[in-house]
Amino acid sequence: MARYLFCAHDGVGPGHTRRNALVARAVLARDPAAQVTIVTGLPLHPNWLGDDPRLRVVRVPALIADPEGGHRTPDTGLEQTLARRADTVLETVRSARPHVVVVDRHPFGVAGELLPGLDAAAAGGAALVLGLRDVLDEQATVRAEPAGGGWSGVARRFDEVLVHGDRVLCDHEGEYGLPVVPRYCGWVTEVAAPRRRDPRLLAVAAGGGGDGGAVFRLGAALVARTPGLRAVLVAGPYATRTGPGGPTVDPSVAGRLRLVRNAPGCAETFAAAGSVLQTAGYDATAEALAAGLRPVLVPRRGPRRGQAVRAARLAGLGLADVVDEHAAVEEVARLLRGPRLLAPGAVAVAGITLDGAARAATVLTALVPVPA
Repeated sequence: MARYLFCAHDGVGPGHTRRNALVARAVLARDPAAQVTIVTGLPLHPNWLGDDPRLRVVRVPALIADPEGGHRTPDTGLEQTLARRADTVLETVRSARPHVVVVDRHPFGVAGELLPGLDAAAAGGAALVLGLRDVLDEQATVRAEPAGGGWSGVARRFDEVLVHGDRVLCDHEGEYGLPVVPRYCGWVTEVAAPRRRDPRLLAVAAGGGGDGGAVFRLGAALVARTPGLRAVLVAGPYATRTGPGGPTVDPSVAGRLRLVRNAPGCAETFAAAGSVLQTAGYDATAEALAAGLRPVLVPRRGPRRGQAVRAARLAGLGLADVVDEHAAVEEVARLLRGPRLLAPGAVAVAGITLDGAARAATVLTALVPVPA
């Protein structure tokens, strides 16, 4: 029985764990007898994690990114939280005895807390894999990481480095100066079955939703200004009902707005929509492209700049439009009046692939040793 362990460093944003879950399901599709453990800092259990008995979820204390680019803890001190995370990962490695360990984004954790567990896994014969998303951050910010201690020994310790994206969008070797040669697997996303599309339906999404208030308000204002337009607001697990992180609905257009909470992603909603307005996070952006939509992106611009970089490059490839969160409603309405569907094959022609989960699973399952 092959055993896999996925570690995500996240504490609030669900994107890292969601990517791990999609790759884990692809692994289980290739090897139904496998056992998968996902270590996550998410303080909740999204319904897309499901209840597959072959997939176990282990929780570690959350680490939350702060505006200065560091991390903080919601409850205890940072050192205590890091120690608890290290202990939990090490204990999980000893109990799960994985053949393959996949670490998301930071090779050894945000402050080296994964090292004891990774050393124990490697001593037990496990292959170590580092997974990186398509765009990490601004070039200067990421280039400083390999030069510091956070990447020391990556080339020696890790058997594979997988980029969940394509080189055409970001060349990790050339731009970031990574000390390893990565394998580009394409974007990890879900592709919904084709369905009848409603050209008057606008999908509005903001990832986890904790800072998506501006996008939700812009979507509601578009509905108020555009007769006949309807919208689905896909509110992530951290969107509040009121306030800066959640959708505030004008009573005059409430009949044309529908709120969806804790959805297992946006793929189904995007497949039925005629247009989409969203932040430029990894998951929802990939789902929009997979649905054949040319999204209007409203990227987050701080404290990290990954969304802004992703949005600008997709716009340069002709696959998206980009506006600022303070854009005039009429500016966005003008974009929505234009063609919002991508030409068939446009994503592939641009050099972007959307089967990253299956391609990553092929690499991971090949790392499991064959019994003598």
